[in-house]
Amino acid sequence: MSWCVTLFTLLVLQTQLTSVSGLSRDEIERFVLLAKTDVDAAYKYSRTVSLSRVRRNEARPSDLMRLIRQPSGLTRSAARAADYMDLAVRLIKRSLSSRHKRSLNATDGLPEETLKLVAELTGCSARHRVPVCETTGNVNTFRTASSICNNRKNTRWGAANSPLTRWLPAEYQDNISQPKGWDAQRPVNGHLLPLVREVSNRILRTTTCNIKNDPLYTDLLTLYGQWTDHDLTFTPMSAVIRSFNNGMDCDKSCDRTEPCFPIKIPPQDPRFGRNSDQCIPFFRSASACGTGTTGYIFGKGVVRQQMNAVTSYIDLEQVYGSNDARAASVRDLSSDDGLLRVNPKYKDGERHLLPFTSEGANMCATRAGITGDKDIEETPCFFAGDKRANENIGLTSVQILMMREHNRLARALRKMNAHWSGERIYQETRKIMGAYFQVITYRDYLPHIVGREFMDKKLANYPGYSESVDASISNVFATAAFRFGHVTVQPVLFRLDDKYQDHPTYPSPMLHKALFAPWRILHEGGVDPILRGLVGGQAKLNTQGGMMPDALRERMFEFSTKLALDLASMNLQRGRDHGLPGYNKWRKFCNLSEPTNVTELTDVMENAELAHHLMGLYGTIDNIDVWLGGISEPFVKGGRVGPLFACLIGTQFERVRQGDRLWWEKHGVFTAAQRSSLKGTSFSRFICDNTGIDEVPKDPFLYRPRGDGYTKCEDIPAFDLSPWKDEAAP
Repeated sequence: MSWCVTLFTLLVLQTQLTSVSGLSRDEIERFVLLAKTDVDAAYKYSRTVSLSRVRRNEARPSDLMRLIRQPSGLTRSAARAADYMDLAVRLIKRSLSSRHKRSLNATDGLPEETLKLVAELTGCSARHRVPVCETTGNVNTFRTASSICNNRKNTRWGAANSPLTRWLPAEYQDNISQPKGWDAQRPVNGHLLPLVREVSNRILRTTTCNIKNDPLYTDLLTLYGQWTDHDLTFTPMSAVIRSFNNGMDCDKSCDRTEPCFPIKIPPQDPRFGRNSDQCIPFFRSASACGTGTTGYIFGKGVVRQQMNAVTSYIDLEQVYGSNDARAASVRDLSSDDGLLRVNPKYKDGERHLLPFTSEGANMCATRAGITGDKDIEETPCFFAGDKRANENIGLTSVQILMMREHNRLARALRKMNAHWSGERIYQETRKIMGAYFQVITYRDYLPHIVGREFMDKKLANYPGYSESVDASISNVFATAAFRFGHVTVQPVLFRLDDKYQDHPTYPSPMLHKALFAPWRILHEGGVDPILRGLVGGQAKLNTQGGMMPDALRERMFEFSTKLALDLASMNLQRGRDHGLPGYNKWRKFCNLSEPTNVTELTDVMENAELAHHLMGLYGTIDNIDVWLGGISEPFVKGGRVGPLFACLIGTQFERVRQGDRLWWEKHGVFTAAQRSSLKGTSFSRFICDNTGIDEVPKDPFLYRPRGDGYTKCEDIPAFDLSPWKDEAAP
């Protein structure tokens, strides 16, 4: 009976709303103007506060994380349009509620004509218009910066600033937008969700002395995963730190109010002790336009979706940028040689470094805080295609290496084809560089991660291009599966001398003192010791008793503040923020068993103690966060992830390749001779060609003690560029 009454009430309410005639265009425009005013004020406040703290060297971890992960450029415009529309819809509903004396919730619809007008006025409609590919030059030869029109039928598939795709339906607390756990007292599958910090403390906590080195793989395997992740995924956070609902500063409260989703501290926390009334600030990911509470105009019942700000293809976005403005900014347009910009002031010996950024405040002003010398000169952040290039000095070194390789190739092409324009040289070089990493990722990297069995089954042979395959990055891949690398990070960033021994002059810094520290490259020996450390040092081995070291769990951004971030807690909270289904549903997606009790979970984990801890925390296996469940599984044979993540990672890379119209193996993208040349590329050769290092491991992912498996650069074949000789030259 109650169900019938509720349905009748909703039908009446919907009829009332649909028939509302009191909302004139002028009124709707006024609500949109109010929404824009409030959102713009929140954006300005948030940026001003964060930048001023950075400039005063008083930045909080949340400021740094937000400045790194906040949307910029076209992504910022898209996120702002989504905020405009969301707030305008809520203001309109509030007005209608007052008129009809009835509260409206997220699932109550508005008249279609009202939503269409709001979408137009806020700019959300533009995010759903189909681009005209016919007006884009060379779209069949070279990639666009944003990968718009890679798929000619579904032109936004895989493009930057598109929603992450869903392989399973999202699970939100209100079925539309609110994360699971938003109301901490609301059961999920009959049990309350544990605090993510409690899970981090009890399952993932690892001291440095308990860390085991990987006997097979080098630290480059871990760094390459981060490098590839930055090529494929970037989910921007909300750009604001002040709630739209009540103006509350999210850094100053433990209240959960959009976009604030703070991480609560459990009692008797090892870092905070009895002082458990604190929270680690956490901000929700920005929503995509026309999803969540505003999704009804773009498809009935569209739940909140998150954006991927970069392209879903392996195209070296982190070097070249994922929009036209960024792509132009990294180029040296002062000559007609197709080069990337370099630093005009500093060099690494005789070799070039990246230029400094002029964007905002200097997040890399960490030297004084780390060294204790308050009068020391600070170094600006480097500028590259991806704004995360300065996250750690290992990643920064690879960014520099790839800038040098681009310029080396561009100069060789200029010498070989003097009649080519600078634009042609740039595009051809970019195309070769992207193919480099397509080859290395599938041939050299993925077999070490997902194991040979999965490679043979799904990824061994190129099946050809399929226009019906959506290469877009899935939410579960970006938010959980490809974050497996966080438990393979060493707490130290190795620097080795020319004998591959600990560097006597520049010792290896602790990881938390190598974040946003380009000054360590400028003033502490350049990139060579760091690259030797990557290929000569061992990765951390993920073990069930030693998952995440304190460098990431307790000391992230410690140089800035005592309230450092906890990466494990953030990963778990992000999964809930994105509405990811639980562990068992993903096991079912991958045709794996679905454990229902401790005994069955013990069989899956091959660890009774871990199974009991997980059940004690979650109450039911169905509630285990997918990231935690995935990293807890024993490795597949020859891999570094368990069966679930092998499936999810392998499936994503299968779709990335098959859905890429410009994949290097696709007939017509390169000539047969060029494809043959590309097969000979190697990461070791990049190092030989662009540094002062003269001896490297032949396979830089496989760990070998010094003298065993190391090869002189002169014995590693150089990349053959001759197939790019333009025989049609005048």
